[in-house]
Amino acid sequence: MPLNWRLLITTVTALLFVILVFMNFLGYWTANPAIQIIFFFIMVVAIFNAGTETSKNLKNRG
Repeated sequence: MPLNWRLLITTVTALLFVILVFMNFLGYWTANPAIQIIFFFIMVVAIFNAGTETSKNLKNRG
């Protein structure tokens, strides 16, 4: 089974941004409000991108 690097990279990116946003929400690190908004939108886009890559991968299998 070949490893799909694009799917792996997008999934890891989405997970890292989710972790960063929730660490900020819980108070483990602080940032400017502008940086918080940027990280939140990057997280949303990364999750959407990971979902589309997963969908492409599942369509190609079956």
